[in-house]
Amino acid sequence: MNIIKTELEGVYILEPKVFEDNRGWFVESYSKKVFEAIGLDINFVQDNHSYSAFKGTLRGLHFQNNPMAQTKLVRCTRGKILDVAVDLRKGSPTYKKWVAVELSAENKRQLLIPKGFAHGFLTLTDDVEVQYKVDEYYSKEHDRSIRFDDPEIGIDWGIDNPILSEKDKNAPLLKDSDCNFVY
Repeated sequence: MNIIKTELEGVYILEPKVFEDNRGWFVESYSKKVFEAIGLDINFVQDNHSYSAFKGTLRGLHFQNNPMAQTKLVRCTRGKILDVAVDLRKGSPTYKKWVAVELSAENKRQLLIPKGFAHGFLTLTDDVEVQYKVDEYYSKEHDRSIRFDDPEIGIDWGIDNPILSEKDKNAPLLKDSDCNFVY
């Protein structure tokens, strides 16, 4: 697996090795052994799978507050997305900075997003499926979101009017959030 560091500490692009032959292909999408070899000791406890019917659907920015903060390993298994991680750790040298990576069924790339970061994605095609592993269970009590278009963060999504859930339409700005991450 090729591990690519991003400009945000702890956020990695993972490119699994693809084994192809006349039947198709095979990918090892996760290996605890590989993660441990690069110093990542993550105990994933839940897998999530989402489907978005239409291009221009934006999900995010989501996170869970401490003590239920989640590390996520995200991959797109159908279609194509712009996947975004935002550093929400107060005191971090990259606080409020973000990274965007195109994930697709074709490129098989994955994004590892550690605790302390918000996550969101924009569908770039119709009929998109996203799967991700997390290292903490879902907790409604700790579930939070912030505005995808928060001007303090300034993510360039490349779209003016995305398709949003009611939750995401009504999300607060970061300055009005009770986000409790500290570097």
